[in-house]
Amino acid sequence: MTTSILETVWLPLRLSIQVSLMSTVMVALTGTALGYILSRKDFFAKDVVDAIITLPMVLPPTVTGYYLMVILGRRGFLGQFVYNWTGWTIAFTWQAAVVASFVVSFPLMVKTVRAAVDSVDPELEKASLLLGKGEVETVVKITLPLAWKGVLAGMVLSFARGIGEFGATLMLAGNIPGKTATMPLAIYSATQSGDSVLANSLVIILTLLSLTVIYVTNRLSRKGLTFGRGIDYKRV
Repeated sequence: MTTSILETVWLPLRLSIQVSLMSTVMVALTGTALGYILSRKDFFAKDVVDAIITLPMVLPPTVTGYYLMVILGRRGFLGQFVYNWTGWTIAFTWQAAVVASFVVSFPLMVKTVRAAVDSVDPELEKASLLLGKGEVETVVKITLPLAWKGVLAGMVLSFARGIGEFGATLMLAGNIPGKTATMPLAIYSATQSGDSVLANSLVIILTLLSLTVIYVTNRLSRKGLTFGRGIDYKRV
């Protein structure tokens, strides 16, 4: 019984949390940077870049997963070179689940951060630059502290989106119990096999986990947990 619970509940839960956390860290770093660039910089084909980033939000997840297979699979555009060089392919591994989670949640982070940076008064950034501070220092000390709520919201949305990802994960990582079967995939398998008790249990656990993350984030926001509070603009 213990082994059964371990395999059917704990392993998918642990894998989902592991995948979502790794994906969220990657999304937070890259999505914040790109969100800032799209908000503050003008460059050639900016609208095209924005459209490409938004694409995973409107495409069916299975289509996104198919593209990932075409690019990263064993015979994929890039995957074949990795396989020929190392003998390893990312397809049907837990790392593939991280990639799928990253791709589908990345647009949420970029869009949210961009909106948050848009709301920051550019004059504050200009004042920092006139005082001799570099752009990176200005972003770290002025822009991000003032846009922290958007950054935090983007991370929460990305985590929630990643932990509930199904279609792209199924296409690229497969549904291998104990290896790539995240909670959504485990729920799908339980439903397909007619195990309604297990399916209901997994659904409740996943729902409670998502609600907990959102609740804790809202609490932290109301308490003002921010690196932007207390900025001494005279020292910036």
